[in-house]
Amino acid sequence: MKKTTVIIVIVAVLAAIVFWFVGKYNAMVNADENVKTAWAQVENQYQRRSDLIPNLVATVKGYAAHESQVLESVVEARAKATQVVVDPSRTSAEELAAFQAAQGELSQALGRLLAVSENYPDLKANQNFLELQAQLEGTENRIAVARNAFNEASKTYNMLVRRFPGNIVASMFGFDQKAYFEAEPGAAKAPVVAF
Repeated sequence: MKKTTVIIVIVAVLAAIVFWFVGKYNAMVNADENVKTAWAQVENQYQRRSDLIPNLVATVKGYAAHESQVLESVVEARAKATQVVVDPSRTSAEELAAFQAAQGELSQALGRLLAVSENYPDLKANQNFLELQAQLEGTENRIAVARNAFNEASKTYNMLVRRFPGNIVASMFGFDQKAYFEAEPGAAKAPVVAF
């Protein structure tokens, strides 16, 4: 009778350990999928912006034909930004920095394009331009929200794979830390607005 009790206790302890490992592993898989989903939303918002740009460029072209250099820089920046791809299953700080740099170039080109509108009063009054400008502004806000959600998902995942004893399971099954979106260099400095 005593031997049976010992065997039952040993089996129960082993079962508890197995269930704990399975639970930790599944939690890490869920967190990893949340990071991938959050990254997909970031890409979705960048794609939305990329899709709006040809419409904005076409609208401005109609009014500012001689500002072709600005328009060409937007088209080139858009092309570069769409070529940089990040794999969410193995994000690195370097990949995110390259992605961020390409998107930053596009943001700067869009800023120059919107500045062109100041020289064309008819363009500023054009309903299509105003709508596209509002869409771009909304998209930039959505991008910021999606980046924040990605960072939160990465934080949750990273805490799960770094905390003891989850770090043991993470190292056993190859769950590595995820990179975060970081602000561009100089982003902390407020832009100068001059009229």
